[in-house]
Amino acid sequence: MLTDKDRIFTNLYGFEDWKLEGARKRGDWDMTKTLLAKGQDAIIEEVKASGLRGRGGAGFSTGTKWSFMPKKSDGRPSYLVVNADEGEPGTCKDRDMLRHEPHKLIEGCLIACFAMRACAAYIYIRGEFWDEGNRLEHAIQEAYDAGLIGKNACGSSFDCDIFVHRGAGAYICGEEMALIESLEGKPGKPRLKPPFPAACGVWGCPTTVNNVESIAVVPTILRRGAAWFAAIGRPNNTGTKVYCISGHVNKPCNVEDAMGVPLRELIETHAGGVRGGWDNLLAVIPGGSSVPVIPKEICDTVLMDFDSLKAVKSGLGTAAVIVMDKSTDIVRAIARLSKFYMHESCGQCTPCREGTGWLWRIMDRMVRGEAEVAEIDQMLDIASRIEGHTICALGDAAAWPVQGLVRHFRPEIERRIKEYSRRKVA
Repeated sequence: MLTDKDRIFTNLYGFEDWKLEGARKRGDWDMTKTLLAKGQDAIIEEVKASGLRGRGGAGFSTGTKWSFMPKKSDGRPSYLVVNADEGEPGTCKDRDMLRHEPHKLIEGCLIACFAMRACAAYIYIRGEFWDEGNRLEHAIQEAYDAGLIGKNACGSSFDCDIFVHRGAGAYICGEEMALIESLEGKPGKPRLKPPFPAACGVWGCPTTVNNVESIAVVPTILRRGAAWFAAIGRPNNTGTKVYCISGHVNKPCNVEDAMGVPLRELIETHAGGVRGGWDNLLAVIPGGSSVPVIPKEICDTVLMDFDSLKAVKSGLGTAAVIVMDKSTDIVRAIARLSKFYMHESCGQCTPCREGTGWLWRIMDRMVRGEAEVAEIDQMLDIASRIEGHTICALGDAAAWPVQGLVRHFRPEIERRIKEYSRRKVA
């Protein structure tokens, strides 16, 4: 378990002042000029050495991603775009960071822009996060007024501007290329890759898109050293992570803990345990609604990190832990997710546009037991034809919950179908 001295987000619950004065008391903006003096390439190498992997779901090495940005301009400016859209059901970690720790993100934006030679950062925030957006804008203005960003930021001779852009609440805009399209004023539909954003991103310029948490932890990593961050967690799964725990637990919460913490320990220590006790657990979706569900027997021992969850055919995703006890209608729960992904598909790719609706219609009948047993395998076939065959990962997100349901709860689906068949005969 993570000790208090190793926590990065020390005001995650908002007990202290979120403004600049309070942030400075907690160590933010401390010796920022000295951090920038390390040099651009040195900062990138230290972020690489820390083992920090993207906290938005994909888990790609943050330092490696930064290194893709051009070291010499061809005349085009470079940009950092921060993904604060946070539309994944079950996920609310970034929202609390924006609400209670905005200066960590702003300082992180400055350092990341410097390291990648970007002239500005655009924070794309979900439009429904109205109060959080207002706080972020207030904090940015505080930073400008204090000379921390803008011209000659922190007295470093580096110029950096930060802007807030409010989205309109489309889930698809959480995908980096759809976010870029939306930032440009176009409908939020993903672009084909390549070219990747580092070559041709927003307004055709080199761009890196990072999650809020990925950027907000960087100043602390640089102050305390890459070795400190790398020593937390497990190899290739290092550092701290903010987990969102919701559903059938006694105390739903956001909590920062070490990567690789056992799922059971996470739930029982921080969320007060499963409602009715651990033996009342049915299943958990461990990384937000888009990753496959896992049953209790896996939850007993699995660790909360990228590699451990991948090994059990699920994923860490955004680390949004959705807990379901035995009162849950698991088929209905996954059907509800199928309807969500059908609704949120941008419709650009045929497998996703047609397949998500097909999956939902079958799932809707399976809730009532009105499907045929043969349709279980048909549904898996449809999911496999969506997965990996779309421009963005929304197709995967639609397929994985269904695949996880059939993998672990096929007997429940078959029981419903047989029960319905008996009722029809009677």
